Amino acid sequence: MSRSTGPLYLSVVNRETGRRGQRERRTMVETRIKPYFQEVEEKARREEQTRVYRRNQIFGLLLVAGAILVFWLFRTNPKWIFTPGWWRP
Repeated sequence: MSRSTGPLYLSVVNRETGRRGQRERRTMVETRIKPYFQEVEEKARREEQTRVYRRNQIFGLLLVAGAILVFWLFRTNPKWIFTPGWWRP
């Protein structure tokens, strides 16, 4: 790419390799060996966080579905939903 038609972002130059455009990826992994009980505690905490996250996702989806249903009920013709004589024969 020429300089005038280049990307609209700044490229990052890696100091060790001198190459542009490749970002250094760092993961948040501890390399030290942890005590067993600490690992179990962290795993239980992560499972609890995941459970709460999934519960909140489901609750949010139900809210969105309810909002869509309410919007649909108010926007549609009431005679299509509640036909004459639907509740009394």
